Formats: sequence, structure tokens, C-alpha cells
Amino acid sequence: MTVDEFLDKYYEGENNFEGVDLSGQNLEGLRLTDLNFSGANFAGANLEGAFLEGANLTNANLSGANLRGAELDRTNLTGANTAGANFDGAFFSSTIMPDGSVK
Repeated sequence: MTVDEFLDKYYEGENNFEGVDLSGQNLEGLRLTDLNFSGANFAGANLEGAFLEGANLTNANLSGANLRGAELDRTNLTGANTAGANFDGAFFSSTIMPDGSVK
């Protein structure tokens, strides 16, 4: 799915993006709060400064993704693949990490 296709659905009120493939896409600075991205593919995506508060990213693929400075308040990352992801300066609060711990 392209960013434009994703944004069209998002702005129409869609909040369930389970399994969506946004690998390699530029989502920098977008406000993506309270969305379901369970099983989504964000491999190599740019999510720098994105607002992902309350997002469900269980079992998502975030390998190699740039989440530098992202807001991850109340985000669920249970089972997510975060290998090689950049979380420098990301904000964590009540975030469920891939191993189930809370940060």
C-alpha cells in the first residue's frame, strides 16, 4: 500500500490496518494514534517523529525502521520484530515492549 492510499483510508475514518504493508514508506511526523497495525509490515519505513500513541503494533515487522523521536505512549509492541530499528530519542510511557515488559 502506498502512503497516499493509506492516508486516504485513514482520513476517511478507517482505524483497522491489520496486516498492512507499508514497508519502506515515509511516514515521518504523521499522527497515527489509536490505530490497529497488528501484523503490519513497516520494515525499513521512516516513522521518525511519528505519533503512535495507543497504537496496536502486536506482531508487526519494524525491522530496520526509523522510529527516532517517535511518540510511543501506550503503544503495544508485543511480539513485534524490532531488529535493527532505530528508537533513538523515542518517547516511551506505558509502552508494552516486544518481550511483554512495560517501559
